[in-house]
Amino acid sequence: MTTIAPAERAEAAQSLPDVLRPWVSDIAAVTGGESVAHAPDTATKLVLRVHEDGRRDALVIGPRTRASYHRAGTERLASCVQLHLAPGTARPLLGVAAADLVGRAVPLGELPARTARQLADEAADLGAEELIDRLTHLLGRLPLPDSRGRLLRAAVDALSMRGDRPPAQVKDVARELAVSERQLRNLFAEGVGLSPKHYARIDRVRAVLAQAPTAKWADLAATTGYYDQAHMTSDFRTLMGVPPRSFFTGRLPEARPCQAFDRL
Repeated sequence: MTTIAPAERAEAAQSLPDVLRPWVSDIAAVTGGESVAHAPDTATKLVLRVHEDGRRDALVIGPRTRASYHRAGTERLASCVQLHLAPGTARPLLGVAAADLVGRAVPLGELPARTARQLADEAADLGAEELIDRLTHLLGRLPLPDSRGRLLRAAVDALSMRGDRPPAQVKDVARELAVSERQLRNLFAEGVGLSPKHYARIDRVRAVLAQAPTAKWADLAATTGYYDQAHMTSDFRTLMGVPPRSFFTGRLPEARPCQAFDRL
């Protein structure tokens, strides 16, 4: 049976330890169907994988700016756990700006931060829960995000969908936080990897993906902050490769062979 999902199919892996909350926004166990449709994603993710032959490895997956479509390949995973890193944590945890990871899948051990190298060395011997416990121990020694990190998270919250609250305008967020739009763009490039405007576009399209099965198109455009349905359709087509009606009726772009990292 072929399964086409609008986003990654995930379920909660475990509750988030308090020590991890400043650094990790979510932990999930991920499974993939025979076919996978990946929505654009603003998150940088630490991915812990166990292959069918027992091999273990750890990757960092950067933000995804466009949808991608895959069909089943030969490489299979026995299990996979994703840790979605909080905005502004790429540099202290991994040693690189989030902008350097956009559209990439990088072995954790190739990143320069000491914490990343330690975790990569231990990934081959520890199970997912043990590795998360180890990460909790390591992060408990690191200083909490500074004022720039707190500023970035306030901006991310303002530019994100929250229930029926549409994202704020970039210029309004900059004014509210008493920074210039250029400063805001620099904060996002370093800590998120995307511009504030691109971040908001992806977040809104993901809201459309989540709400479309139960909402009328015109109502959905209004609740997600679009000027009208035509603007929503245009944005969706740009990021997803097809208009909303085509996506939800299964008329998708041609899928390419799916390797294990394509399901992440």
